[in-house]
Amino acid sequence: MHILIATDAGPPQVNGVVNSLKAMTEAAQHLGARFTFITPQQFKTLPMPTYPDIRLSLVTSRQIGKLIEASGAEHVHIATEGPIGLAARAHCRRKGRPFTTSYHTRFPEYIAARVPVPLSLTYWLIRKFHNSGVGTMVSTASVTAELAARGFNNLMRWSRGVDHELFNPSRAKDLGFTKPVFLYVGRVAVEKNIEAFLNLTLPGTKVVVGDGPARKALEAQHPDVKFLGMKAGTGLAEIYASADVFVFPSRTDTFGIVLLEALASGLPVAAFPVPGPLDVVGGTPAAVLSEDLQAACLEALKIPKSVAREVAQQFTWENSARQFLGNIAEANRRFKPR
Repeated sequence: MHILIATDAGPPQVNGVVNSLKAMTEAAQHLGARFTFITPQQFKTLPMPTYPDIRLSLVTSRQIGKLIEASGAEHVHIATEGPIGLAARAHCRRKGRPFTTSYHTRFPEYIAARVPVPLSLTYWLIRKFHNSGVGTMVSTASVTAELAARGFNNLMRWSRGVDHELFNPSRAKDLGFTKPVFLYVGRVAVEKNIEAFLNLTLPGTKVVVGDGPARKALEAQHPDVKFLGMKAGTGLAEIYASADVFVFPSRTDTFGIVLLEALASGLPVAAFPVPGPLDVVGGTPAAVLSEDLQAACLEALKIPKSVAREVAQQFTWENSARQFLGNIAEANRRFKPR
């Protein structure tokens, strides 16, 4: 099957959406699928306020429509709710083409963290966007239940995977930091609740990998924390494998690819007992989930690296790709032309 993915998140952005789409489509190609992407790289863009690395495309549904029809794709999947996603949705609805969507981020909560916009309004808009498709792919059971309670229809499960060869305990090396090392990887921004980690009193060293609008201010406020900036590939894998505990302070992530990367690297997890961590590592011996994040960090130090690695083995990109393709097949079976 030839699938077109319309996404506002694409290279050179580095985030969970970009990484997930890249890894999943590479695995799906081995299963016989073919992909065409529409990304911001194909259009004039403007930097998103407070997020200059995220570009908002200046695009119309007519422009997107021409690309969709010229691609010859049999199915359209809309990965994001930005300008490209909105334009692709408008074209598909106008032409009566079936399309699926995916829900990656608690966008309403992210907006509410910055401006006083009621959650009810943004959820109404997001719900309207997704419910117009024939299926919305959601990463976890708890987020599925939450969205269903908010009136989202045709929800489908789509989990994630991890590169077990790249993220591996064998890549450990001496980082030159006082042990134990407590690690955070992700965007340095208010919606990630990163200060809940930075304000903890912990032995050893706190390390932050990633960039974002809050980094400069937080570096100034926390001179004891090692901010290493953006890392990728082997460099990132070495840092994971060389730390002792992965700290995940977010209360809003729908999944958290970084959780799988940490586990595959042999890192036990300390997190709040909220959707995302509960779905990925809740009930496993590889994590400690508690409203007392400091106590969770210290308790997670006792978990052997081999336990974390074993939990990660159930998550593969091939399984993720099979689930994604199965969802598309099911969505097309249920589609009823107007």
